[in-house]
Amino acid sequence: MQEESNPIKDYLFEYIKNSTNIPELIANKKFDVIINEIIENCFDKIISMDAKDIAVGVLATGMLHYLLTNALLNSQRKIEHMGIELDIVIPDVKTLDKDPKKTLLICIPMSSDIKIIKEKISQLEKIQSIKENIWLVLSKEVPITQKSFILSKENNSFSKIIFEIAQFSNVHGTSKFKILRI
Repeated sequence: MQEESNPIKDYLFEYIKNSTNIPELIANKKFDVIINEIIENCFDKIISMDAKDIAVGVLATGMLHYLLTNALLNSQRKIEHMGIELDIVIPDVKTLDKDPKKTLLICIPMSSDIKIIKEKISQLEKIQSIKENIWLVLSKEVPITQKSFILSKENNSFSKIIFEIAQFSNVHGTSKFKILRI
């Protein structure tokens, strides 16, 4: 299943490919610095390419796919489980079915409409009984009780997400490699 080309993802991966310091930052596990650099240098161009919430969602998805792979954190991306589309599952749906306590769902709703976000959370709660293990990536602050990361130029909390995912994986024993010592 070939993923369709997307100008935002193309721009993001072209930036990463042409970066001289991202490989070194990856080697030094400075994922927060990579995220901040990408936001600093790509955010304005990327949000001009589509509706802001969608552009931020595509950017977040692209960065997470790239960084989770480079952080050697087990994850499944863009899969359907029990009729519900999941953006990112850490480590996988098999663990979700067996032990929800050890599974993290990351939702990227591509909307800042509270009704849409709450609807998506409600769907996810049907398959993830541990509500604290549902995290969201949003383009702006929204009044929800779930842990959320904001991807924006100001008040950006998204840069901490890889560190927090690694911490979750290490604490819950889902990281086979314990690559990111925390």
